[in-house]
Amino acid sequence: MATTAPVHPVDEVPPVRQLAAFGLQHVLAMYAGAVAVPLIVGGAMKLSPADLAYLITADLLVCGIATLIQCVGFRRFGVRLPIMQGCTFAAVSPMVLIGTTGGGLPAIYGSVIVAGLAIVLLAPVFGRLLRFFPPLVTGTVILIIGLSLLPVAGNWAAGGAGAKDFGAPKNLALAAFVLAVVLAVQRFAPVFLSRIAVLTGIAVGLAVAVPFGFTDFGGVQDADWLGISTPFHFGAPSFEASAIVSMLVVALVTMTETTGDLIAVGELTGRRVEPRSLADGLRADGLSTVLGGVFNTFPYTAYAQNVGLVGMTRVRSRWVVATAGGILVLLGLLPKLGALVAAVPAPVLGGAGLVMFGTVAASGLRTLARVDFGDNHNLTVVAVSVAVGMLPVGVPTVYDKFPDWFQTIMNSGISAGCLTAIALNLVFNHLPAKGGSVPETATPPTGGGEARGAAA
Repeated sequence: MATTAPVHPVDEVPPVRQLAAFGLQHVLAMYAGAVAVPLIVGGAMKLSPADLAYLITADLLVCGIATLIQCVGFRRFGVRLPIMQGCTFAAVSPMVLIGTTGGGLPAIYGSVIVAGLAIVLLAPVFGRLLRFFPPLVTGTVILIIGLSLLPVAGNWAAGGAGAKDFGAPKNLALAAFVLAVVLAVQRFAPVFLSRIAVLTGIAVGLAVAVPFGFTDFGGVQDADWLGISTPFHFGAPSFEASAIVSMLVVALVTMTETTGDLIAVGELTGRRVEPRSLADGLRADGLSTVLGGVFNTFPYTAYAQNVGLVGMTRVRSRWVVATAGGILVLLGLLPKLGALVAAVPAPVLGGAGLVMFGTVAASGLRTLARVDFGDNHNLTVVAVSVAVGMLPVGVPTVYDKFPDWFQTIMNSGISAGCLTAIALNLVFNHLPAKGGSVPETATPPTGGGEARGAAA
């Protein structure tokens, strides 16, 4: 009798009911971040409310398409893992500068298209760098990703950055209530409900928020039922050298961040990312960025908050995140639905975000537990990398006196920490040891399991 090979959890297709619930959960986890980039850039350029709404719907549409490319994949595009795509925050400052110094949106989109093509071409090069990401580096990077996201959840819990009632006790109380619901559902509910603990917490939090006046559904009434993004809506792209250089720097940063996210998801799902699959994932990033420049939106990258959701729920199917991509496409084509999702108050997202982002950090610690910290310099590598990665998170203005290209790289705690971890791992674990170098000592891990060293 012929037997069929077991299906890897990444490739499993859950029932339709579960697909919809799990997918919506991923959308809610990333929605606030997804719409923040067009809001910031459009606001800085003083665009009209109609143009801002157009940017948001275009962004949601391409977010969905980019997610589908990454999860489903075709030919050599897409890592085929549960990865959610969204606009990168690394590009915000350069795009604001390009848009407000005379180039406008056409110059932004021209530089975005060039950056996307560059990512496609550089993807195989980054794929070959995977050997420089042993558990010491990957665990450190995943830890930094989680720690870097926690302030985002904190801002949401307090009411959202810039809110008039930021830090009000009622906001923090609502966030704490949502967090308690998420934890209670995860601990005591049946298996299916425990896997949608975040969605359940957000739904219960929204139900509580409505009678207490946390939500405003006015935007839902004003939104159109149908909105279709057309290529080059704001004019043909222009290609200015200074703008292109700035965006190429952003491309290198986003490739570094995406590499960390893809490796993190590979760790969480049990499907290790190989050089070829890493290149495919980065190539999908590049294609999505080109589409962003064509369809009036911005560069795309993997979203770390959804990495945390995968780790927390232990739902590893890429088809779940592909369903989330389909939901985003609908939100981009039906602005009224997008406005309804946008009505979820920030404190509700903050309560859920705390546990999701904390899960990412904890996953990094789990990876580091496989590293040998006895009679070597690995502890120094982790310590310095985390310190460098957390510096711009704790002191956002620390690099304000530096050139723009340096700020673009180092203001992202993820890219700064990742580059530091790679460099220090090479220095301490790959270069020949010199006489007189005395490594620090630490208590070696105990137990029967094999401890992995840092070197690949």
